[in-house]
Amino acid sequence: MFHIRGVVLPDGREQDLWTDGDRISLTPVEGAQTLEGAFVLPGLVDAHCHPGVGVDGPVTLDEAVTQAETDRDAGTLLIRDCGVPIDTRPLQRRDDLPRIIRCGRHIALPKRYIPNLGIDLEHPEQLPDAVAEQAVAGDGWVKLVGDWIDRGVGDLAPLWPDDVLADAVKAAHDAGARVTAHVFGEAALPGLIDAGIDCLEHGTGLDRELLDRMAAQGTALVPTLINIENFPGIADQAVKYPTYAAHMRALHAGVGDMIGEAMDAGVEIYAGTDAGGMVAHGKLPDEVSALHRAGMPAEQALGAASWAARAWLGHDGIADGAQADLVVFDADPREDVDVLRSPRHILLRGRLAR
Repeated sequence: MFHIRGVVLPDGREQDLWTDGDRISLTPVEGAQTLEGAFVLPGLVDAHCHPGVGVDGPVTLDEAVTQAETDRDAGTLLIRDCGVPIDTRPLQRRDDLPRIIRCGRHIALPKRYIPNLGIDLEHPEQLPDAVAEQAVAGDGWVKLVGDWIDRGVGDLAPLWPDDVLADAVKAAHDAGARVTAHVFGEAALPGLIDAGIDCLEHGTGLDRELLDRMAAQGTALVPTLINIENFPGIADQAVKYPTYAAHMRALHAGVGDMIGEAMDAGVEIYAGTDAGGMVAHGKLPDEVSALHRAGMPAEQALGAASWAARAWLGHDGIADGAQADLVVFDADPREDVDVLRSPRHILLRGRLAR
């Protein structure tokens, strides 16, 4: 049991908090140990993370544990896994690892995504049934691959017909699940948005008209800016596909403007690292800093990785009886978001993780 007195975000008021088991208490708990620290945030959230994916594809369960520990030690206490190829339910049963919201496996087509990560359907028309299956297999989210390089075209291209997408999203919603999609380019976006998709990952091809439509229907965006920094390197390796390479460089060059337009349109934006593969785990503070550099106010960037993201994913912030997942800092992260890199204390389920 612990006692913390500090400025609690997002309210910005100084108050006393106690932990009582794995819950927050706003009334004193006898025998609680006092922890030093001046600013308290709800546990950080990586809304696009892959514990279970490494640079060479699927990893062992032990390696996934190490990845989750790395995320936890950086203050990430809630993960939306956004698609993994292994069963991570054993990680969910461990009290010392971040809470994980599983999306099941990516749904793709043959040769239209990273090998060995997703489920490759034989025909696009199988998508609604596959989505219904993954809605049951996951924790209320399903992940689609919306576009990928089509080597016959030599550029990014959509995977799914628009009518199939609409049926697939409806199948997920009928099962009580939400749908998100990997999408880099422009061509797949109208079909995904018209289908009523709940979230887009990356979204580098978005323009203002599409962003306005997203805002109107409540479609969220997780831009994974620190992964988009890899686009020029991807382009450099795509010498056989010059159109694709030029496209990836253009998407990279325009992402800052896209974030500004998304904020102006009122799209809800959340922080995700895309850890696993090209991005190391434990980099959520880097993503918050990248959002801030792209023009997002510091407090909004913090919320995108904490209280706002928690509410979006159905988890509590700081309140009486809420989950005792807290990150404590000596300095005010609203004044400098890089403060996130130096937590004084990390409490997960009411226990000191650091």
